[in-house]
Amino acid sequence: MRRLDPLQNTVMTLRKTLSFYLEDLETPIGKAINLVITGLVLLSSAIFVTETYSIPASLRITLNQIDTSILVLFSIEYLLRFWSAEQKIKYFFSLYSLIDLLAILPFLLGATDIRFIRIFRWFRILRLIRYIEGKTIFGYVSSEDSAIFTRILFTLFTIIFVYSGLIYQVEHPANSTKFGTFLDAVYFSVATMTTVGFGDITPISEIGRFLTVLMILTGIALIPWQIGNLIRRVVKTTSQVELLCPNCRLALHDADARFCKVCGTALPQLRAFCDVPLQSLMAQADTEQRQN
Repeated sequence: MRRLDPLQNTVMTLRKTLSFYLEDLETPIGKAINLVITGLVLLSSAIFVTETYSIPASLRITLNQIDTSILVLFSIEYLLRFWSAEQKIKYFFSLYSLIDLLAILPFLLGATDIRFIRIFRWFRILRLIRYIEGKTIFGYVSSEDSAIFTRILFTLFTIIFVYSGLIYQVEHPANSTKFGTFLDAVYFSVATMTTVGFGDITPISEIGRFLTVLMILTGIALIPWQIGNLIRRVVKTTSQVELLCPNCRLALHDADARFCKVCGTALPQLRAFCDVPLQSLMAQADTEQRQN
């Protein structure tokens, strides 16, 4: 077996370390890296929305410089992820890689500005939500429920955000009186996807009308399903009680549960409740035996 020289060992160690921290959400360094990426995604999306409004030229120049810096950081991040990946072909064609590449290629190649699609990168960060749990207006929410709630709400938000960005990019050059700002596009997207269709804003381009058809189909097929899942999670959460399983540490159980639904361990309060009558019967039997 051929031994690696010190330089190759160093490069291999660096590649493994970099790959670990770029995907890690457990250690402070991994959390910090992913939180910084999340903040940059949010900032870049906010810049895109802001630039659809009438703002001073100096502010627009500043925002463009900030966004350019963010895109440079995203490009470096993508190259580092690709370099540290063990199976580069598999990584290149993965969903997250294609989204990352789509977010930076239009800028690098000078094509149409669709940088708002970087919002999809948030799906990688959603794993961090599993570490958030606590009281909400719906009652106690476990870490699993937190991830499900956030995923559903974020899916709805992302669908509206992306469609609004697309329809704005398509319609604003030809129909700026109706699609003047990003808020106009959001208003049109929500009205279209909920099948309300007030008719006060209508697309005039062929691509815009095609996007409108896609919005309607998405609203009919996907939105009711996501909202139905959200309502079911809310009902399920409010009908459960907080009772920690001593074995698997599951926090939420049904109100009438006697055993943990994950590991089958008897729940502490219910087990104690069931043990009281048994102990009384045993004590009564001992008393009767002594009397006899």
